[in-house]
Amino acid sequence: MGQAMFLGPLAFALGALGAFWASRWGWRLGLVDRPSARSSHSRPTPKGGGIGIAAAFLLSAAWLGLPAPFWLPLGLLAGLSFRNDQVEIPPKLRLSAQFVLAGIMVVATGLGRGEGVPGIPILLLSIVFIVGTANFYNFMDGINGIAAISGAIGFGFLAAVVGGSQPAIGLLSACIALACLGFLPFNLPRARVFMGDVGSILLGSAFAGLVFLASRSLLDFICLGSFLFPFYADELTTMTVRLRCGESLTQPHRRHIYQLLANERKIAHWRVSLAYGLLQLLVGGSVLASRSHGPAAVAAVLAGWFGLFIAASVFIRRKVM
Repeated sequence: MGQAMFLGPLAFALGALGAFWASRWGWRLGLVDRPSARSSHSRPTPKGGGIGIAAAFLLSAAWLGLPAPFWLPLGLLAGLSFRNDQVEIPPKLRLSAQFVLAGIMVVATGLGRGEGVPGIPILLLSIVFIVGTANFYNFMDGINGIAAISGAIGFGFLAAVVGGSQPAIGLLSACIALACLGFLPFNLPRARVFMGDVGSILLGSAFAGLVFLASRSLLDFICLGSFLFPFYADELTTMTVRLRCGESLTQPHRRHIYQLLANERKIAHWRVSLAYGLLQLLVGGSVLASRSHGPAAVAAVLAGWFGLFIAASVFIRRKVM
């Protein structure tokens, strides 16, 4: 209880201070997001405000005694991402570094542990899941508020579900959620600063890492991973559409559903972000309600939600494209 009373407010304050710092001094440090083909904004805006969220993660993880091989590689990944916010690092180099750092974390913490050949696929899937989630989160951070709202809800769910049995992981998750809330007023409804890669890559990789760290069974993994459902659903459906159209996945675009709603349909960013947050709450709540019935029931619930998302995405794409 004492740690929560101290770390919670501190994490909130760091999230806010990082956003404030970047909004005031980001211009001088080259932390500027200039509109591009992928952008949903029309004027240059400071970025890198997620540095406070990264600081809250690192300080909380170290204070709570989580193993250094878990949080240190993620800290290095956040540092690399912060540098990319300043100067564009070639995508292949960034991706290679992400796989190396995720691999170090997985092997050193035993997230992909197993004996003999069966352990190798688990290890590889663990690394791919962490790197994939980090980049999915980054790709989904394209309109005001969506990354911070989803972070607050996703890590809030993790804190509520695992906090009783794994207090350190639960409290770390709560601190990350509070850091996202501290950042949010600087990004919604008007963006004075963007989170940047330092925030979005950190949130995605930390979420995936905590899901693995907290899971004790396949059911746990499915349930905990579902707390970021809207991001996974939007990214996977968008990738499928782009591949079917013969597009390169490395090229900038604005074809995510949230982008189509905000740009083509001209729906206010805060409305779209809140809608994604509401979907996140509904999916997480229904998954927890079905959890006692086993993995098959949870998988059926998620398949139902994914089917609805696909239907909605097809409808929206036909309306705007």
